[in-house]
Amino acid sequence: MGLTDLDLEELLASAEHAGDTPPPAPVARRPVHTCYVPADRFGSTTVRDWGALALAALDEHGLPGFSESIVDMVRTKLAGEPVEDLRVDFEDGYGVRPSAVEDEHALAAGAALRACAVPFSGLRVKSLEPATVRRAARTLDLFLSALGPPPPEFVVTVPKPTSVANVDTAVLLCRQLEHAHGLEEGRLRFELQVETPQAVLGPDGTSPLPRMILAARGRLTGLHYGTYDYSTALGVAPAQQALDHPVADHAKAVMQVAAAAAGVHVADGSTNILPVGDTAAVHAAWQVHARLVRRGLERGIHQGWDLHPAQLPTRYAATFAFYLDGLPEARRRLDAYLSRRDSGILDEPATARAIARFLLRGVHCGALSAPSVGRTIEELVAL
Repeated sequence: MGLTDLDLEELLASAEHAGDTPPPAPVARRPVHTCYVPADRFGSTTVRDWGALALAALDEHGLPGFSESIVDMVRTKLAGEPVEDLRVDFEDGYGVRPSAVEDEHALAAGAALRACAVPFSGLRVKSLEPATVRRAARTLDLFLSALGPPPPEFVVTVPKPTSVANVDTAVLLCRQLEHAHGLEEGRLRFELQVETPQAVLGPDGTSPLPRMILAARGRLTGLHYGTYDYSTALGVAPAQQALDHPVADHAKAVMQVAAAAAGVHVADGSTNILPVGDTAAVHAAWQVHARLVRRGLERGIHQGWDLHPAQLPTRYAATFAFYLDGLPEARRRLDAYLSRRDSGILDEPATARAIARFLLRGVHCGALSAPSVGRTIEELVAL
């Protein structure tokens, strides 16, 4: 007999009740890293200082493992825009100070950030748990008083969330501060630093991260992995605490699934193996850092933390090399897909979308030029 019009109407009603699948988040420029600077060491020249120190390390030690053309690209980047994302730290990297001292640093840091030319910025406050929520709120309040209207890509890092209640507190604090400082509603946004086991897996056997994202009411911009707090909580010995440890991979995989199609970005953590000392020690640290940056990119995580100016050369070199290495294959496969040619790989629309996103990210970070990708930016955005 076949389906009736009534059957089809019932199907439509059921589909509408289920809701639409969220569209993929648009590919706007995102930073390739976040640089954390303790508040007491931050000033209006910090970004320039980091660039100068990174160039000095490059001059002194060279950069083995990368072509001369990539090293030249790194030099240009360090001279013009050494830091893409800056986070003034009032938490673990800053420690616990007398209240009057943190007040002074909050005001000074807010004023200094106003004078910095950096595309993305913000601060990390202390945890919003009961023991430190008042201090976190006061620091952010004073910081905003000295900063004035926040720059467009300003974000607050909320460390160590353990439950959805922490996100509710963050939303309330943002609303209170918007009202107190005359900001439009929704202007203040935050990111969560996933560094507790409770944030990855709740007592009911499910991850609270999707509920945290919903509770943020559109204010959440990212989930950042906290390497060392998380590893310590799971009993990993200090010598084995690293971004490529299995516990880190599990946590980041859960973060990626929770953030998918929610417009929330996932950022890798940091490595505490710093490129300092003699040339051999610097080269060894650079090799570790470059490998971890590349590893994150290969796993779909396009941002990570940097804790020292001398980590900037390998951050940019590894990132540029990743996109340059992948450019020929990406162009070939996208051309074959769009022209419906056989290419030995049967790409689907989702893969074509992924290729377009890869090329756009390469352009946004400066690894690829717009002409080199073989398609206009408008064509890639449309895909």
